[in-house]
Amino acid sequence: MKEKAVNFKNAFRDSDWRVKLSAVLMGAGQFLYGCRIKGILFLLVEVGMIYYVAARGIGDLIGFFTLGTQKADPWLGVAGDNSVIMLLMGIFAWIVLFSFFYLYRLNLKDAYRIQKQVEQGKKPDTFKKEIIRLFDRKFYVFVLALPVIGVCIFNVLPIIFMILIAFTNYGGSVVPPELVDWIGLGNFKKLIVLSKFAPTFFKILGWNLLWAVTSTALNYFAGLGLALLLNKKCVKGKAFWRAFPVLAYAVPGFITLLAFKFMFSYGGPINQLIVGAGGSAVGFLDIDAKWSARLIGLLVNCWISVPSIMLLATGHLSNFDETLYEAARIDGAGRFARFRKLTLPFMLFATMPVLLSQFIGNFNNFGIFYFLRGGLYMDGYFLASDTDLLINWLYNLSIDNNYYSIGAAISLIIFLITSAISLVVYIKSPSYREEDTFQ
Repeated sequence: MKEKAVNFKNAFRDSDWRVKLSAVLMGAGQFLYGCRIKGILFLLVEVGMIYYVAARGIGDLIGFFTLGTQKADPWLGVAGDNSVIMLLMGIFAWIVLFSFFYLYRLNLKDAYRIQKQVEQGKKPDTFKKEIIRLFDRKFYVFVLALPVIGVCIFNVLPIIFMILIAFTNYGGSVVPPELVDWIGLGNFKKLIVLSKFAPTFFKILGWNLLWAVTSTALNYFAGLGLALLLNKKCVKGKAFWRAFPVLAYAVPGFITLLAFKFMFSYGGPINQLIVGAGGSAVGFLDIDAKWSARLIGLLVNCWISVPSIMLLATGHLSNFDETLYEAARIDGAGRFARFRKLTLPFMLFATMPVLLSQFIGNFNNFGIFYFLRGGLYMDGYFLASDTDLLINWLYNLSIDNNYYSIGAAISLIIFLITSAISLVVYIKSPSYREEDTFQ
């Protein structure tokens, strides 16, 4: 990075008039040094940028800040401004602007590079030679150019749009043709202070953190324990016992969830067995079944996730040095001590990135309680139930009830929480601090 910055400064400080002319007219330096095709291409980029800015670029940038000034009126035939479209096109205008600045900087550096070649008595590379070099030394640039553009349009643009929506009042009654406005941190203040949102937010946040930690730990240790059990020499039919959990993993998750919902319903087989034994039907997933519904969610998630952890742990355990166990036995270490001092550190070292991805997946596990108990709105909760996670509440708010800006604020909070926890845990883990421990 330092070398590139120096070259860019040198393009102004040590360059001749041809390169300085490129600062005003892109491609002029290349054209005057004989690289005419390249110079024309840079010039076309500048002409295209000028046309875009004049045609709509300035309007899109202004619209990004104002989000519209004219409200639509169908009775009077006034089209008005669509704030959402203006925000989206404003983001696109910023992306185009930054892309142009990158090409502008590349234009100056390239012109300065050609100047140095000429000063050294070398002939500037022809356009054909530049293309050959692009396919040879910088083939990755050519291959990744279109995918990067696609990622910017179809991934980066929607993400930025979602983040910015969190700082507007978009949603509820404020939807086009109504004009949307910037409100800064207003939505975050509503989640923390406003009596309609705050109690529900903190209740769901606390349960979400408990759910993510508990389900991740349960899935991980259950999968690791199953892998250790199947690695025992005394276990017969290992191939069958390893294949059996994978069958549950192979079934689509939503089908498994719907099957468990039926099993624990009033008319399901579990209640039929209870009634047949002389008991009364139990509302495992009923509206007042708080902890039983949460426990069922944990067990169902375990049923779905344990097979993948088991397969992962089985692969890593096959690479473990068995002589360490023998040495520990000679030193008098028991089974639990060997697990705590040898197996667990090795597995955490090898699987910490996967464990963090499991945590993020569980934190944002939309399907578990949506299919088991979705659609319940309970007293003490605003558009949510006592088993909903933040991602479920976000869905209820934004998709079902048009609280788009509040939903965007929640999604941003989810991102900050998961990224902060993942980053801190990973930095503190042996996978990061003791990289060469098991090498």
